[in-house]
Amino acid sequence: MPIESVLFDCDGTLVDSEILTREVLVDLARKFGIPLTLDDARDEFTGACMADVVEALAARRGAPLPESFVPEFRRRMAAAFREHLRPIDGAADLLESIRLPCSVASSGPREKIELSLALTNLRGYFEDRIYSAYEVGVWKPDPGLFLHAARVQGVAPDRCAVVEDSRQGIRAGLAAGMQVFAFQPSGAPALPAGGTRIRHLSELARYLPA
Repeated sequence: MPIESVLFDCDGTLVDSEILTREVLVDLARKFGIPLTLDDARDEFTGACMADVVEALAARRGAPLPESFVPEFRRRMAAAFREHLRPIDGAADLLESIRLPCSVASSGPREKIELSLALTNLRGYFEDRIYSAYEVGVWKPDPGLFLHAARVQGVAPDRCAVVEDSRQGIRAGLAAGMQVFAFQPSGAPALPAGGTRIRHLSELARYLPA
């Protein structure tokens, strides 16, 4: 089916935030006596919602985390973003070239999405087409966020392209019946079956209308 709309994940797809987020999470987890490596954080928590991350860390700790954990994590993460966040290579060039409506559909809170896009000078490409799981009330791999974005835009799901880097996001796009592009610059294995793998964002252009 011809593509009429492109839905991007944010973290790890448009902005190079994953390693920064993992570093903050590992450092904060250690503060509360939770052994966690960068590889653990990548394998267990990439694309996960914050509630699931907190639950898993509490299980590792053997005790609930304090209510201050999430606000402190958000504060530290925002500070790291302001100092170090960069766009994914090729993101601005791709967005500049696309002649279709582009959206962001992220499991993060709107404040985080807005900050990430503003810091990387990508905000202007999306106008009002930013969708947060916190506002819709469903998180990937549930397809509800993507389906909400398509419904608001009046585009059939099978005419939407989804660009995702996480297993949860790829599964959500496939479950929504959308055309999924798995952004995997390192060629990471063990992705859900289905969709098209791309290793650089520029590859997406060949699948879109000129």
